[in-house]
Amino acid sequence: MYLALAAVTLAGAQGPPSTDIFLAALHERGGRIEIGAPINVTHRAGYDNQPSFAPDGRSFLYTAVADGQADIWRYDLAAGRGARVTATPESEYSPTPLPDGSGFSVVRVEADSTQRLWRFGWDGGSPTLILAGVKPVGYHAWGDAHTVALFVLGQPPTLQVADTRSGAATPVASDIGRGVHRIPGRQAISFVQKGAPSDSAWTVTEFDLTTRRTRPLVATLPGVDQYAWTPRRMLLMAKGAKLFQWSPARGANWEEVADFGALGIENITRLAVSPRGDRLALVAADHTP
Repeated sequence: MYLALAAVTLAGAQGPPSTDIFLAALHERGGRIEIGAPINVTHRAGYDNQPSFAPDGRSFLYTAVADGQADIWRYDLAAGRGARVTATPESEYSPTPLPDGSGFSVVRVEADSTQRLWRFGWDGGSPTLILAGVKPVGYHAWGDAHTVALFVLGQPPTLQVADTRSGAATPVASDIGRGVHRIPGRQAISFVQKGAPSDSAWTVTEFDLTTRRTRPLVATLPGVDQYAWTPRRMLLMAKGAKLFQWSPARGANWEEVADFGALGIENITRLAVSPRGDRLALVAADHTP
């Protein structure tokens, strides 16, 4: 089930999973990640997910679902509270700052359940369709001001790279996972390449936007397709209550960074790192009564 995104899922009996967003200090010293104690900053029953830091690192956008309606919220780190940004009849997911700093893009579930890429101003106004002909979009990441990589739903899902000026999208990979990100300091996108149904090995893979070539980076943790990059290109991935790191420079296996099980944080499903690399947002199961 790709919760991002289907209005029928949100309207179903079970609804989205109940998740919270936790915030922790992050430090990188000598090629080693150190994480402070995570604090639950959303702390409510319901779906709070998909954090994405603003360019200045002072806040992060996230998706919150209430009564089957998904809107974008912003959590202000200094104020210590979240506020609704969009309030539309449609549902919005996967908020991502635009490369030009003018606002953010989302995957919008439109009135007829079409899922396409839209943009909003920082105040939640001026919604504008970005790519009319590419659908159904599940997730996305910006390569530059005019290039966006898209997880496009299908059997199987595909990675497509689109030019927003022409509206054209080119498939570059098939049978991919949900995690699609820009690699910091590179003209490249990373994604998770899955294998044949009988192959349990998944690989974080790089797509070079200049050469248009792909190359494998590292095998994922078993069954995990979400991850995050630090500004120094350290890769973070979580499984269960544990956080792991992998460095392209070191070329080593995954190394355990932290185990949050003793803090009651478990089933970590999503990660985001601030632009300065000093904060980690993680999404985990919500245990609010």
